[in-house]
Amino acid sequence: MTKASVSTFKAPRGTYDLIPPVSAVYLAVREAISAPLRRAGYGYVETPGFEQVDLFSRGVGESTDIVTKEMYTLTQRSEGSERLALRPEGTASVLRAALEANLHKAGNLPVKLWYSGSYYRYERPQKGRYRHFSQVGAEAIGAEDPALDAELIILAVDAYKSLGLKNFRLLLNSLGDKECRPAYRAALQDFLRDLDLDDDTRRRVEINPLRVLDDKREAVQKQLTGAPMLRDHLCEACKEYHEQVRELLTAAGVAFEDDEKLVRGLDYYTRTTFEFVHGGLGSQSAVGGGGRYDGLSEMIGGPALPSVGWALGVDRTVLALEAEGVELELPAATEVFAVPLGDEARRVLFGLVTELRRAGVATDFAFGGKGLKNAMKSANRSGARFALVAGERDLAEGVVQLKDLESGEQKAVPFDTVVSEVRSAQG
Repeated sequence: MTKASVSTFKAPRGTYDLIPPVSAVYLAVREAISAPLRRAGYGYVETPGFEQVDLFSRGVGESTDIVTKEMYTLTQRSEGSERLALRPEGTASVLRAALEANLHKAGNLPVKLWYSGSYYRYERPQKGRYRHFSQVGAEAIGAEDPALDAELIILAVDAYKSLGLKNFRLLLNSLGDKECRPAYRAALQDFLRDLDLDDDTRRRVEINPLRVLDDKREAVQKQLTGAPMLRDHLCEACKEYHEQVRELLTAAGVAFEDDEKLVRGLDYYTRTTFEFVHGGLGSQSAVGGGGRYDGLSEMIGGPALPSVGWALGVDRTVLALEAEGVELELPAATEVFAVPLGDEARRVLFGLVTELRRAGVATDFAFGGKGLKNAMKSANRSGARFALVAGERDLAEGVVQLKDLESGEQKAVPFDTVVSEVRSAQG
């Protein structure tokens, strides 16, 4: 007798496999996040898992950690010099897809899209930070309106609340626009050039100094005391825009905290920027975020299309639920489990299983010719509420036994009323 072989292959470092029953929680979280979006007129979009490198270097930003340190690039065999990368985020891909399909020319702006998928970054693996992670995102393309910014933030808040999350916080800031940010950028650079910074950070000061404010290292943060604040440089139009967003959120009962250092990790943000954080996740406290990106379309070769969006981490949301001890009410994977005793019963019960499934009842079957004892163990392990059991005597009488696995009650049910009896018993 040979020893059973075990695969030597494992999931790559920093990634994970989603398997039952945990996968059901992830599906429920994706559904909860997307449900408010669908009710608000957002249509589903799906893009390739890889794109041209330049889409991200232009849009996300040459100086960002995502592009310089974390992006997975691909080697092609025979298609010339085109450089491809696994997508590290969703916004640039969705905007590219919308432009390529000319959705902005249909005359119905904003174009509202939502998406869900896996994204890839070469991170240092730790709890809440993976090299492969799952997000649900939303983008509203082609309109500059404080109500649109507020709408997306409210939809995210409603999604979190529908899951039962309570201890998340919303951080809010304005990054100004092309009119007022250059003066602030220059003032911030003058301040940062006098600090004791490493060479990489000094290069960032010259390319995108706002990103230095987002540096999490204590040695950097303690030097930022007294740094010029963007709020003091906002033009009147940006101040008014931001105040309208704040007023709309307040009117909707959405609590937020003004965070003057919030810049997020992507270069394309303008005006409204926001982040959802949760205290139960340790150092990786962000569970989602986004903002307005009015110039991104032009950065990637499109027309001027002011837009706003967000992405919420499914992985992070699941960790937040665990931290709060929230258990989602998930639909039963199996409601009825069929246990045949004998070949004829297998044929009859398999037919009834198919009927139940077609009637919308989640039903499973004791495969592999198990005896009654083992089959009933499988029924209990499946989480089913009911078992359908039939042997030779039952078949002769034209019935099957419907057993309530919670109460232990059992009754004979004619073949042709099994579906209605199960539905009745479900209440």
